[in-house]
Amino acid sequence: MTSAAPPRLAGSPATLVIDGRVDADRALLVPRGELVHGCADILAEVLAALPAGIGRVDLDMGDVAFMDTAGLQFLDLLGGFSHRQAVPVTTTNWHGQPLRILELSGLDTTDPLRATAHRPDPERKPEPEQEPETEPPAAPAEQLHVLQEEVDQLRRAIASRPVIDQARGVLMALHACTSDEAWHILREASQLSNTKLRTVAAAVTAGAESDGPPPPPEVRAALRAALARLRR
Repeated sequence: MTSAAPPRLAGSPATLVIDGRVDADRALLVPRGELVHGCADILAEVLAALPAGIGRVDLDMGDVAFMDTAGLQFLDLLGGFSHRQAVPVTTTNWHGQPLRILELSGLDTTDPLRATAHRPDPERKPEPEQEPETEPPAAPAEQLHVLQEEVDQLRRAIASRPVIDQARGVLMALHACTSDEAWHILREASQLSNTKLRTVAAAVTAGAESDGPPPPPEVRAALRAALARLRR
């Protein structure tokens, strides 16, 4: 059982494909690609095609490379399916950028559906000793704004990956840091200097050449600050 989005146009997000198999009463689904606009429609088709009497649905998210706020609709659809069908649903093996979106959303990064899959009886009253929250949760609009900013920045980073990868290699060679540490240095320097990540990466790469220009002063200062923080 496989479901795929229609062929994409040049420059549009990668196609999402959901492979799956059913063993006894358990369905294992494996999404591959990106959770972007239209991903919930693809998922709805796959869920509708599951055989009657399915007792459990597990999703391995290890092949999901990118996720924007449409991925939250993907999760909402799964949660709704779980409750309507009274079927446990799990989504595990999150990593990379999609994992970051889950963190920003305040979801369980081990299984973001855990809260819905084990939702308590709505008629059950809170225990007397339960203390009220001291801080109100962020408003949905505010959460969405933060998520969208994060997604936009990361999507631009992915689009300019070649120059960023070169800059990471330069930083790793010059400062004996890991690939992840080099990424954080570039990203922090971008934020501190209010400069696009690709521009910072291009400046680092150009400055590594024998006759290349040094990065602009504000970028140099931001890089020094990011390196100093890393060494602490």
